[in-house]
Order: sequence, then structure tokens, then C-alpha cells
Amino acid sequence: MSGGIRIVFNGVRGSTPCAGPEYARFGGHSSCVAIETDNGPPILFDLGTGLRPYSSRWEGDFHGTVLLSHLHWDHVQGLPFFTPLHRGGSTLDVFGPRQEEGLGHVFGQLMRPPFFPITPEQLMGDVRFHDTGEDDFPVGGAKVRSRWVRHVGPTLGFRVDINGLSVAYVPDHGPGCNPEHSDDYIPHEMLELCDGVDVLIHDAQHTRAEYERKRHWGHCTVHYAVHVAREAGARRLVLFHHDPSHSDDDIVAIERSASEYSAHIGGPEVAAGYDGLEIELSPSLPKSE
Repeated sequence: MSGGIRIVFNGVRGSTPCAGPEYARFGGHSSCVAIETDNGPPILFDLGTGLRPYSSRWEGDFHGTVLLSHLHWDHVQGLPFFTPLHRGGSTLDVFGPRQEEGLGHVFGQLMRPPFFPITPEQLMGDVRFHDTGEDDFPVGGAKVRSRWVRHVGPTLGFRVDINGLSVAYVPDHGPGCNPEHSDDYIPHEMLELCDGVDVLIHDAQHTRAEYERKRHWGHCTVHYAVHVAREAGARRLVLFHHDPSHSDDDIVAIERSASEYSAHIGGPEVAAGYDGLEIELSPSLPKSE
């Protein structure tokens, strides 16, 4: 990975984690993806339950950054189960959507008795919250871009440019949240995030058949994700935020349909994300494992 990056998928489900034999291939943890390099601390997207198994990659103190898309349960539940934060000396900087009372204060309302036995302040590691909006800012050697995206409640999408490579992360994106927009409309902010990225990780929760009765839920169709990737010139699309009702067989069929559609319209390579997927990229040659 010298000079490149590794994208590690630890949780790819939306709405709620799920378990059972029908989820064995793609997994059941909720949203958490990491970007790792050889020469710097990791950058994580979201704090879903996938954060817990990611703990096994780290021994001793941990220092890293989280880009938090929003505060819904499936994107924050993993924080107290990240074992490096139960050791003194670890630090975690969380950049998330700006809140009227401050991101740290609102997060503390989610993680406190009687809903949970400890608060963020009681973790041994130091968790620092940073209110973020439509911003461009550095994280170590990376350039981060955050933009508001259409969802139910304040939600950010992110783009990370690092080591000459780029990743966009838009796990929750609902065209139906704005009734003035047509179903195929792509906001300018989305194109700012996704323009020419090496990997686009995008919401793909609904099939076309499911979408009409769920358009107000804040998610999009698999085909819309392909449409965004093609219009933005993304080199690779990873389908994300799988519906908990979608079994392995369902996602295999969805992946096949999305790949065929992308090929038909001249879009990029498409794959469905799964727990444990690792994508290694170098400036010259992308490689998937």
C-alpha cells in the first residue's frame, strides 16, 4: 500500500443492524468505513456498529478522525464499543453536522443514562467534537470537503482527497426529501463531492419497486446511485446502506442489476459493499481484494 490508501468496510447496513444466516455474505453491521494509509492516522466515516469489529485492528493507543454524516442511531451506536477509547491516551476527533446546541452536547443526549450507562466524557480516551457544515478543511495530510445532502434531518456527505486519490461518502441521500426536485436531479453539492472520485460510496437502499412508497424516508434507488456516479465521472461505485430486509440473495440480484444498468448507460464499475471488503488504491493502479 506504499503511497496509496486502503478503504476498509466494517459496516454496510442502513436503518438497523441485523443478524442471521441470510446476511452471512454481506454482513449486518451498520455504517462504518475507514480510510487507512501507511503514513498517517485513519479517517473513519460514521460510527455505526461496524466500529466495534474495527477495534480488532488496533492495539494500544488510537488516534484518528471520524467524519460523521448525521446523528441517526445506525450511524452513532458504535462509539461506546470502540475498545481503544477505553484506554487512556487515545484520541478521536469527530466532525459532524452543526447543531444548534453544539454537536458534543447533542451527542451526549444520545449516550447517557437511562439510555446508556456511560457518557462520552466517561470514556478514558479523549473524544473531541467539531461542528461542521459546508466546509473544506485539512485532516492530517488529507483534504476534506463536506456538503449538505438531502436526508431527514441535517446530514453531510464527505469527500476525502489523500495521496493523490479521492473517496466520496454519501450513505444517506434522498431525492424525495425535496418535492421540488425531479427524481433524476443531482444537486450541485453532490457533484462537488463526487466529481471524478476514484471511489464513490453511495446510498442504495431501495429498489425501484420499493422507492415510491418510501420516497420520504430519505434514501434513494440503486439506479439513482448509478446515475450520480455516471454523471459525476466516478471511477468506481460501491453500493451502501443496504436495507435490513434485503438478504444476501437480494443484494446479489441488486448488484447484478446495477452493474448491467451502469454498463448500459456508460457508467463505472459497480460493486455491493460488504462487511470486510477492503479496496486498495494506488495513484497508478486501483486494486480490489
